[in-house]
Amino acid sequence: MTSEVVIDVRQKEISIALLEDKKLVEYQTQPRQASFSVGNIYVAKVKKLMPGLNACFVDVGYERDAFLHYLDLGGQFNSYQKYLKQVQSDRKKLYPFAKATRLPEIPKDGTINSAVQPGQEVLVQIVKEPISTKGPRLTGELSFAGRYLVLIPFGSKVSVSSKIKSGEERARLKQLIQSVKPKNCGVIVRTVAEGKRVAELDGELKVLTKRWEDAITKVQKTQKRPQLIFEETGRAVALLRDLFNPTYENIYVNDEEVCREVKHYVSLIAPEKAGIVKLYKGKVPVFDNFDITKQIKSSFGKIVNYKHGAYMVIEHTEALHVVDVNSGNRTREKGQEANALDVNLGAADELARQLRLRDMGGIIVVDFIDMNLAEDRQMLYERMCKNMQKDRAKHNILPLSKFGLMQITRQRVRPAIDVNVEEDCPTCGGTGKIKSSILFTDQLERKIDRLVKKIGVKKFYLHVHPYVAAYINQGFPSLKRKWQMKYGLGVHVVPSQKLAFLQYEFYDSKKEFIDMKEENESK
Repeated sequence: MTSEVVIDVRQKEISIALLEDKKLVEYQTQPRQASFSVGNIYVAKVKKLMPGLNACFVDVGYERDAFLHYLDLGGQFNSYQKYLKQVQSDRKKLYPFAKATRLPEIPKDGTINSAVQPGQEVLVQIVKEPISTKGPRLTGELSFAGRYLVLIPFGSKVSVSSKIKSGEERARLKQLIQSVKPKNCGVIVRTVAEGKRVAELDGELKVLTKRWEDAITKVQKTQKRPQLIFEETGRAVALLRDLFNPTYENIYVNDEEVCREVKHYVSLIAPEKAGIVKLYKGKVPVFDNFDITKQIKSSFGKIVNYKHGAYMVIEHTEALHVVDVNSGNRTREKGQEANALDVNLGAADELARQLRLRDMGGIIVVDFIDMNLAEDRQMLYERMCKNMQKDRAKHNILPLSKFGLMQITRQRVRPAIDVNVEEDCPTCGGTGKIKSSILFTDQLERKIDRLVKKIGVKKFYLHVHPYVAAYINQGFPSLKRKWQMKYGLGVHVVPSQKLAFLQYEFYDSKKEFIDMKEENESK
């Protein structure tokens, strides 16, 4: 199996696609200015206590206050609080973390009233992004994740991933980290650290320790609250940190700055693989070039078709996701039971991909087609478990119930991705009436004339539907060539699959969007 990563950097958002054998299996998109990412650390103020929930609400600057439960304070909450006061007491000299005092752990059966008070400043980290009407979820036990290690300030243990089975290797890693870890810190050794040399692990440990020191320095220097003191790595690099493996053949990025950032990160964690990071310079949008746009359009939405006419209906409610499997218009001669098994096994393959692709979390209930044979139901359950082995998110799958329902729980740390694949009419504005299509190119020429002669933009890229682009480029001289003769060679026409038939977008030489919709279209 070959894996490729394609990163599409646009003016307002970054989208990342993971392809396995050219098939889209993971997709994430995020506004470039987005905050409140999982992993961000804040010095924030307790807003109000909720004794009934044994929790409190904390102001981290989000429109809804973040939620912090007593059990999420962490055993060393008092140690953090004391060190926070020591750091803030001297604005000139930073109190060394190695000298920080480790206080007794807070009791597990304690109450929120005994631990915090309204207005108190606390060090907190986001563990779950805002979802629906809920604010972010917080923890008081801070951690700094790297590729091989996770650093936990005020931790006391060195833990090794349970996925590393070799007792000899576990003992080696534990002993190695014990000898190099900083004082007052705990460390979790991740699965990918198996077989790594001491120099690689020690180097990453120093990087993580520096991040913690920089975060505490920000606390000392600034009095503004709430204050972001540590920002998780950019989405592109964060995804690579968790996903990166030696099977990657290529990482394509269409932005020079992000490409340098990704290349720098890959050269740190796998120097021999730095060459796989490539800057995409093609004229066609990067997602169109790798057939990702088409896969996104066909994979998202309420109804998902898979093999031989079968399809799934995916509904999302506040409490759970519901999936209904349908055989559709199949005309197989296998018999009802064999047909049901075939449809269900295909659904299990596609559903495992959909869970990763949409990052669906919480409770997922799947209504498969009824099967009478116990061995068929067991085969379906085993197929689903096998398909989900590639999923990084923690999950649990139950066998089919008496009603033929399969229940799945999957870790949810951010909202499920919901890509609207239905296109609004870009020309009628909901009226149901449009201008004559044959006049569309005349309208485009008016826009180009205004852009060049009035606004003064000499070089630009006009993105249109591929059919329209083909029409503009056909013939000799083509319409595009006529425009270039009239307005200069800076006129570029780019086919874009994400646009509707009579939709268009203008971008300048820096690939920044130019809004040309202000002009009255009726002129």
